[in-house]
Amino acid sequence: MDWKIELIFVPVTDVDRAKEFYISIGFNADYDQKVTDDLRFVQLTPPGSACSIAIGTGLGSEIAPGTLDNIQVVVADADQALEDLRALGVDAQGVDEQAWGRFVSFVDPDGNRWTLQQLPSYD
Repeated sequence: MDWKIELIFVPVTDVDRAKEFYISIGFNADYDQKVTDDLRFVQLTPPGSACSIAIGTGLGSEIAPGTLDNIQVVVADADQALEDLRALGVDAQGVDEQAWGRFVSFVDPDGNRWTLQQLPSYD
């Protein structure tokens, strides 16, 4: 049986600002529904990903906005990812060379940290 991670909650303080940021770096806005005055669910998907993120209000998360620092995404080219993010005005850091890959990092407007990893060649 396959296990597939399809949705990760990212805590934010301002849903509209966060949605605008993620769309500006290429995420697709899949869904935005205000269910009640206290519940809004927004789903966004990074380009090429089978896993989306959820932001919103009233989603019941105990994670404080800006404290998430463990989202790691695989990219084909760390240098290109760094260049693309900086061209979009994102203060991206990198490229950090390690034996297990090449890494670029950035934070969203709330301070949630993302790491982009170019996998090493296993040839």
